[in-house]
Amino acid sequence: MKVIIVEDELHNYRLLRGMVEKLRPEWEIVEWFESVKSTVAWLENNPAPDLIFMDIQLTDGISFSIFDQVKVESMVIFTTAYDEYALRAFQVNSIDYLLKPIKQEKLKGAIEKFETIFHHYANSEESTPDYNEILKAITQGEKKYRKRFLISGATSYFKLNTEDIAWFSTESRVTTAFTFDGKSHIIDLTIEKLEEQLDPDQFFRTNRSTLVNINSIRKFENHFGGKLILRLTSPFDEPITISRLKATEFKEWVGK
Repeated sequence: MKVIIVEDELHNYRLLRGMVEKLRPEWEIVEWFESVKSTVAWLENNPAPDLIFMDIQLTDGISFSIFDQVKVESMVIFTTAYDEYALRAFQVNSIDYLLKPIKQEKLKGAIEKFETIFHHYANSEESTPDYNEILKAITQGEKKYRKRFLISGATSYFKLNTEDIAWFSTESRVTTAFTFDGKSHIIDLTIEKLEEQLDPDQFFRTNRSTLVNINSIRKFENHFGGKLILRLTSPFDEPITISRLKATEFKEWVGK
């Protein structure tokens, strides 16, 4: 078996590699990648491995975007620190996940499940599973998304509903939520973590530092180089730039 590991933390990569080599010393771990970009580049130019261990949160985004950029023909076992990704879609399609910190017994079970599926399809005339459909089920159908945040005030705490947030912005590693009434609140999460936890039908990652609520959009305009300029509802006057690469996806999102 030829295997690649997609994991952005060296410590976690070494732990996983060590356990795989102990459980299946005959397997060949051919590559290790830390980002969406490097994984896509390798998959585009090399034969598909038999199995990919894939972390969900990578240095340059969420690994689900890999499936939007390249056809993944390998079986995938996801690894994640967040139990909201432990979805029935994995189990129904016999694709497993490993919740960090990874336990050897859990890894052993995932490997055995992979081997059962692999040998079944290798010895039959059936086509391999459609992993893009599995990912669609994961990202669209079954995940429970964050509905509210707990905000710490000067002397007390209060609840902030996600539907009341017009947009999120991050600067100098500080993330701020701006509500429709013009107030701002510090959120103890990165933009990347928010993108994982918020409903993608409701919020869109417009660039590296902002997430916008569909209901905050007043209009958007064409800009040079295929970019878009997004204008939000009052009281927000600051324009938001959407890159050329995201422009088509953004238009499709708005028009759903």
